[in-house]
Amino acid sequence: MSQTYLSLTVDIAEEASEILQDLLHEAGALGLEVRDHEMPIMPGMRIPATGESIVVAYFEDRAAAEAARDEVVESHPKARVTLDEQPQQDWSNEWKSLIKSVQVGRLWVGPPWEAESAPQDKVRIVIEPKMAFGTGDHPTTSLCLAAVDDFMTTHPGASVLDVGTGTGVLAIAAKKLGAGTVVGTDNDPVCVELARENCTDNATPDLDISERELTQVPGTFDLVLANILANTLIELAPLIVAKAKDRLVLAGVLAHQRVDVEAAFRKLGCTVLAGAQQGEWVRIDLKR
Repeated sequence: MSQTYLSLTVDIAEEASEILQDLLHEAGALGLEVRDHEMPIMPGMRIPATGESIVVAYFEDRAAAEAARDEVVESHPKARVTLDEQPQQDWSNEWKSLIKSVQVGRLWVGPPWEAESAPQDKVRIVIEPKMAFGTGDHPTTSLCLAAVDDFMTTHPGASVLDVGTGTGVLAIAAKKLGAGTVVGTDNDPVCVELARENCTDNATPDLDISERELTQVPGTFDLVLANILANTLIELAPLIVAKAKDRLVLAGVLAHQRVDVEAAFRKLGCTVLAGAQQGEWVRIDLKR
C-alpha cells in the first residue's frame, strides 16, 4: 500500500452535494467525508460557507484522483476544487476519529475498535463503517434505533423491512432484539455487500439483504423502516406503505421537510404518531 493518499476537496452548493457524492463514488473514491450545516464539524476542520457543503473524496491512485477532479470541474463549474496529498496514516486516524459508539435503549452500536469497551448489559452491534451510511452515531440512525428498541419490546417476533439498509444496522438491531423475519434492501451494491458482512460479524447471517426493488419483496411487514432522504421518501411513499401491516418509521428528514413528508403518507391513509427529534433531524412515526 502506498504511503500517501490523495484528498479531493470540493466546496459546492448544498443542493448539489448528493449528486457530487454519487459522482465521486462512481469515480472510485475509497471514502467520502461530507461537512455541512446539519452535522457537527470535527474540531480543527474547515467549516463550509453559508449555503455550501464541503465534500472530501479520498483516493490512493493519482490517475483516478485527477480524472475525478477533471470530471467534477466539468460537471460542476462553479465548485471550488483542490487536490492534495496527505500521509496515509493521517487518513486512518481521521477516519476512526469520526466514528463514535452510541447507546440507545437496550443497544450499544459502535466500530470494532471500541467493541471491547461496550457495556456488558447492552445488546452489542459492531458495525464496520467503510463506505456505507449507518454507524449509529448520526442522529437519524440513533432515532431509528430507538424506534426499533421500543417496537420490539412490545412486538416480539415481529417482521421487519429496512428500506435503504446501508450498513444493515437497523435490520441487525431488530433481529438481535427479537424480530422474526427481517429483510433489508438497498440499491447500492457496496452497501448490500457491507451489510451482509456486518450480518455475519454480528451473528445474524439469516437476514435477507439484497438489491431488490420494493415491488420484488414479497409480503407485508409489522414494522417498516426507511432511513433515507426526504425527497426519496415522498417518491417511494406508495411502495413503502404497500409493504406495511402496522407501523412505519421514517427518518433522514429535516425539521423543515416534515410537513411535506407527512402529507405524502397521510394521502395514502397513514396516521401520524408522536415521532421524535434530535437537533434538526426528525423521525416520523406512522400507523397504517
